[in-house]
Amino acid sequence: MIYEFEVPGKIIGKGRPRLNTNTGIIYTPTKTKDYETLVEQYYLLKYPKINQLQGRLKVSILAYFSIPKTTKKTEINEMLENNISPTKKPDIDNIVKVILDSMNKFAFKDDTQITKLEIEKRYGLEEKVYVKIEEY
Repeated sequence: MIYEFEVPGKIIGKGRPRLNTNTGIIYTPTKTKDYETLVEQYYLLKYPKINQLQGRLKVSILAYFSIPKTTKKTEINEMLENNISPTKKPDIDNIVKVILDSMNKFAFKDDTQITKLEIEKRYGLEEKVYVKIEEY
């Protein structure tokens, strides 16, 4: 089975846990929690009655970043043809972490089920994340 969905909008990477020095409590930043909820919601919109995936999984993530406004016209086609890749934040590992953590215990039992992972940062006409999950 293959499950695919998109999350439009600004891409937020997984933020580092923070420590409240007054209470000593460690917490996840609000921006991270909000983005994880957004990913969950787009998954649920596409697959409202899906059961948790049980077997081994392959996950593919394409992160599309918008083209900077200061880009020369000659470089825009190069970017859209994937000859130039974005080398800006968020880091690729933080994109993976926020996407997988948002679906953990939700779309699949645990992210230990993921045995294959593909991730790529590209330029696109609109900023979004495309996620594909395959049982194999």
